[in-house]
Amino acid sequence: MAVYKQTYKGYEGRRTASWSRFLVLTRYSYARLFQSKFLVLFMAVCLFFPVGCAIFVYLSHNSPVLDVLRLRSGAMPEVDGQFFYVYCMVQGTMAFLLTTLVGPSLIAPDLANGAMSLYLSRPFSRTQYVVGKMTVLLALLSLITWVPAALLYLIQVGCVGWSWAQSHAWLAGSILVGLWVWIVILSLIALALSAWVKWKIAAGALILGVFFGGAGFGAAINAILRTRYGSLIDLTQVIHTIWADLFRHSLVVTDLSVEEAWSTLGVSCALCLWLLAKRVRAFEVVK
Repeated sequence: MAVYKQTYKGYEGRRTASWSRFLVLTRYSYARLFQSKFLVLFMAVCLFFPVGCAIFVYLSHNSPVLDVLRLRSGAMPEVDGQFFYVYCMVQGTMAFLLTTLVGPSLIAPDLANGAMSLYLSRPFSRTQYVVGKMTVLLALLSLITWVPAALLYLIQVGCVGWSWAQSHAWLAGSILVGLWVWIVILSLIALALSAWVKWKIAAGALILGVFFGGAGFGAAINAILRTRYGSLIDLTQVIHTIWADLFRHSLVVTDLSVEEAWSTLGVSCALCLWLLAKRVRAFEVVK
């Protein structure tokens, strides 16, 4: 449009509030992701184990069913810290697989197509961009991790009573802290790798490599150098150490202390944020 015609007018419509502007990215990301039938099917598969756990919790307190199965009261495993530790291991694995499917497609296409400058040329900060993309993963992973776990906890309270809830209040906090820590670290790693690897398939493979490769290299370092500090790069062992402490599961033995595990997660989060800050910007220097 020629400037001298002076027919251009600025946008005068209603603007989205600045605090919720990042949700625009989240909404459009969901619209694109859920066009995949495979993703919808995988999300449904991720809920099979929580549904099975809910049925187990209900049946374990149903005396007529126990009589039919010829099981005495108390013969079923208790719903305690060990029960939710196993739940975290299973659903944590499903959350990891879901991250490898969704994470690479969040930032990599924007960088590959040169769209970052278009996003950031609008009243949209880099922080809002990252939060908007991260919210996609946080919501999806929450639906298969801590949300079903909280429902299991409430089902157990409904079957046993508030006396159990009072004596196991620590368990509710452990569920929220343990699973939120896992989904946050998964989201940050996925976004950081998606920002640095523009090819989605390669980014997904790299996410797998961070965990499986880290476990392999950590075991090799421990064996060659006869130390235990190689386990610091094994994020799977790191999170298992934290879960074992939160759920008071003393039978789990790892090479790390709880303090070392939390420190490793903190350093990993800081590194991911640094990588995102380096990559998410309105311009790109081509050498």
